[in-house]
Amino acid sequence: MRTEVEAPLLEPSYVGAVDIAGVRKAFGDVAALDGIDLQLHPGELVAVVGPSGCGKSTLLELVCGLQTPDAGTVHAPPAALMAQRDALLPWLSALDNAALARRVAGDSRNVARAKAHTHFKAFGLEGFERSRPAALSGGMRQRVAFLRTLLSERPVLCLDEPFASLDALTRAQAQSWLAEALAREPRTVLLVTHDAEEAVLLADRVVLLSPRPGRVVLELDVTLPRPRTRTAREVVELRERALAALGVAG
Repeated sequence: MRTEVEAPLLEPSYVGAVDIAGVRKAFGDVAALDGIDLQLHPGELVAVVGPSGCGKSTLLELVCGLQTPDAGTVHAPPAALMAQRDALLPWLSALDNAALARRVAGDSRNVARAKAHTHFKAFGLEGFERSRPAALSGGMRQRVAFLRTLLSERPVLCLDEPFASLDALTRAQAQSWLAEALAREPRTVLLVTHDAEEAVLLADRVVLLSPRPGRVVLELDVTLPRPRTRTAREVVELRERALAALGVAG
């Protein structure tokens, strides 16, 4: 297969902003979110951290248009959702799984494959184009799933705990390639994670939610240069501030 020169999928000006104002969402008698105000600037990565059941995933679904708020407003350009499970189709190769977003968008099979293949080397997937998901490691499966999300060519990415199922070593590696991929392919990113350290390592800003119903209890600006190391004093300090705001001992 001919290797082509990798080019950015989107022009920088296409990276969009997100504005969430006074959002409330309930499911029956259970309030998931209450009075959420949150803005994402173009090209910014914002991580949302909070306890289980505080409405983090609901927030992503609202941004993606999969749910509508009961009160308040959500203004966002087209957004792509990457769920915790990679949801790769077992009968398709890695290349065809990655290219699926372009097939859905209307590209022919050959065009979709060509667009996906240009990114395989950068994603550490070169040589695995024909491999089925069962033959890939957990980390490689997540790379394929993330590439599929990027290939949707949407300016906003909503990532729902994408590394939660990985072991500690693979998770650390995945965090590194995610940061590198977003440096090459800027997007506005809303990342949900239960890991305060992961949030500090990856994000420009960390938003901490209360237990259900989710409310913003603290926002932390992370101005540290990249790449960041988990043992750096500033990273440790921000992680401890985040855990303290959540009422968790570090």
